[in-house]
Amino acid sequence: MLTLSHISPIVSLVAGILILIFPQALNYIVAIYLIIAGVMGLGLIH
Repeated sequence: MLTLSHISPIVSLVAGILILIFPQALNYIVAIYLIIAGVMGLGLIH
């Protein structure tokens, strides 16, 4: 079962890998990560 404490590191790992593969997409990856982290922090995603 995935909880909030499991999802955050997984999202960070995926974002880091994507930045290594597609460095020109850095702005989009960071923006998407921040949106996901904010939504999870507000508790809108369980």
